[in-house]
Amino acid sequence: MKKFINQVDDILVESLQGFAKAHADIVKLHLSPNFITRQHKAHNKVALISGGGSGHEPLHSGFVGKGMLDAACPGYVFTSPSPDQMLAAAEAVECGKGVLFIVKNYAGDVMNFEMAAEMLSVPNATVLTNDDVAVLNSSYTTGRRGVAGTVIVEKTLGSLAETGADLAQCVAFGEKVNQRCGSMGVALTSCTVPAAGKPTFDIADHEIEMGVGIHGEPGRKREKLRPANDIVEDMINAILHDFESRNISPSQGVILLVNGFAATPLMELYLLYHAASDQLKQHGINIQRSLVGNYTTALDMAGASITLCASDAEILQHWDSPVHTAGLRWGI
Repeated sequence: MKKFINQVDDILVESLQGFAKAHADIVKLHLSPNFITRQHKAHNKVALISGGGSGHEPLHSGFVGKGMLDAACPGYVFTSPSPDQMLAAAEAVECGKGVLFIVKNYAGDVMNFEMAAEMLSVPNATVLTNDDVAVLNSSYTTGRRGVAGTVIVEKTLGSLAETGADLAQCVAFGEKVNQRCGSMGVALTSCTVPAAGKPTFDIADHEIEMGVGIHGEPGRKREKLRPANDIVEDMINAILHDFESRNISPSQGVILLVNGFAATPLMELYLLYHAASDQLKQHGINIQRSLVGNYTTALDMAGASITLCASDAEILQHWDSPVHTAGLRWGI
């Protein structure tokens, strides 16, 4: 294992300290328990809080700032944050209109956020993201996994919260956006968790893992490496089949997110975007907005995911609105 590390046990805190220094105009770091908040507390809005295991950066800490999250709770690598982190974050950022937790559908995350919600004395609610179309159940989840669609939920919901919408309105909109998202991932290599010191799974040079999870969990099947166009065709078809099974129509167009797992060059991610755009054109689906890059990563995994969000005027309005975070910024 080759990584830039001093001591394995210190990697998270040292990374968070570097992140906070690099983006001191946007975020503030709190330690013991660990959480990230906006540098300047918002007022008179629903406070949005997310979190999860580290290793997926910029999700979630990179999306704290105006137009997105008020706080993020980073757990250790691929490990759920604790209820005391979530409770401390909620108490730090709540500003009179309640707290909304955005939680990816992983058993540990769900359990710990539920515990924090029960202990919190202010009105609160949860939006559960579960956009992964690859598998219904895994050792990590009960039901669909929450993956890169979470970025779209956090961006659009963050915009709505900035308008002063109440807690019920935010919940309804967040659930709507989540329901209209579908994602499919593929891995070329494994990731290596620092504490383990070796790859999470073995995969041959001529193989890919279709439908892989963002922690290296197995997907739909292990298969031979094929031309990128063929791989993307299968990914797009899987998402559209899922939309059809849930009566989600992309007829008004989609937001297309091509997300890297951290070790795939942008050259290849844009190649995947090109293939995806051609596939969607064949299906008569218009791409209304695009995002390409590393947004929901898996440490050092080579691979990528494709997310489609069946958009409408409301979703596009809140996608386009100004945002200023370490990981996303436009319109400011």
